[in-house]
Amino acid sequence: MEMYDVIVIGFGKGGKVLASTLAAQGQKVALVEKSDKMYGGTCPNVGCVPTKFLVHRAEISQIKGFPEFAQKAAFYRESILDKKELRKKILGKMFNMFDSNPNITLYTGTAKFVSPKEIEIRGKDFTAAATADRIVIDTGSVPFIPPIAGLGECGCAYTSEGMLDLEKLPERLVIIGGGNIGLEFASFYRQFGSEVTVLQDLPDFFPNEDADVAAAVKETMERQGVKFVFGVKVLSVKNDAEGAIVRYSAGGVEREAKGDAVLVSTGRIPNTRELNLAAAGVETTPRGAIAVDGNMRTSVSGIWAIGDVAGSPQFTYISQDDARIVMADFSGGGRTSAGRNVPYCIFLAPPLSRVGLTEKAALAQGCKTKTAVIPVTGLPRSHVLGKYTGLLKAVVDADSGLILGAALYCEESHELINIVTLAMNEKLHYTVLRDMIFTHPVMSEALNDLFGAVK
Repeated sequence: MEMYDVIVIGFGKGGKVLASTLAAQGQKVALVEKSDKMYGGTCPNVGCVPTKFLVHRAEISQIKGFPEFAQKAAFYRESILDKKELRKKILGKMFNMFDSNPNITLYTGTAKFVSPKEIEIRGKDFTAAATADRIVIDTGSVPFIPPIAGLGECGCAYTSEGMLDLEKLPERLVIIGGGNIGLEFASFYRQFGSEVTVLQDLPDFFPNEDADVAAAVKETMERQGVKFVFGVKVLSVKNDAEGAIVRYSAGGVEREAKGDAVLVSTGRIPNTRELNLAAAGVETTPRGAIAVDGNMRTSVSGIWAIGDVAGSPQFTYISQDDARIVMADFSGGGRTSAGRNVPYCIFLAPPLSRVGLTEKAALAQGCKTKTAVIPVTGLPRSHVLGKYTGLLKAVVDADSGLILGAALYCEESHELINIVTLAMNEKLHYTVLRDMIFTHPVMSEALNDLFGAVK
């Protein structure tokens, strides 16, 4: 039995932040990761970094303007191979960084609880036992695979993780699911040259977004060539001579979509199956996440959970912030998850970034609001880039003047949204951004115009 000050289960963003910080303090840490292909977690291996790498390459593909599909496919394959090399480099860096730390023992194996303070680790050629007074779970999430007839037997159906290693560009791509991941893949595969069809079970596009923002995104993606079908119930998936046939019903009529590849993008669920949480007495929520309080404490004293597995918003930077909360709790508290403003971006073309409340959500909560919506067409930076698609929307509390939320659908919005988030975090009156001096010509100066239009 190996004794540690802290055991961290899961080598994701939050887990590695905790392990490295605690090790720097001289504490003895066990860091457990199930797969030798996942050092560093989802983000650098099968999530943020590789997908955004491909988003960038897809933009280059558009600039090059390949006239033939064979040329597009060749550039796509080159991009996938470069992506694989990038992942290999990051994976090695992550392993070496932590394996060489004298205060960290890195285990590659599956951890399961034996008791509230003890875990068993099973690797390829070893079994180990470890104990600690403090255990932090950061096992992330895994793709949800719906029970669709024939899906498991279809040789050309993939999750987002599998698609990232697909070296042959599909001429036709069918995407089951119209959430953030599905739309992002739809956007960059269309730019690479695939014909893309998105099958969405909900009747409306972006139902949680304000209608004007959703309409702008939908119109742009359709103009770019992405086909959407709403109100879909997928009935079956089966191989045919050229790829796959997806049978579905929509509006009471059965139809089919053919694809050389099928992307199953129906959400992600907390990764708890192998933890044996019952042995530790750790409770879960009705949605399957580990139940935690604002300090990321579970129902069992001495056990914390962070990131996707704890039901936090599924972003790598939230896992990191959860780790900060746990570190604060280790030191006596002072930081919680309550009231966090969580910015996020869907890397479409252009990207859609948002933070806080939509207008309809604010009204539903009883807020008195003032809003502003401006087009991208008149912005100086748009003229510089030659890109005029999109709009910017802000929602402000009419009484206090505080910013309630914003949706930015424009080039470089993934950078711009962080300025709005900072203003919200610091509870600044919206006129601070309205009157702020920005450099020129940059996209951030659009905040002068956006908040100047609030009424």
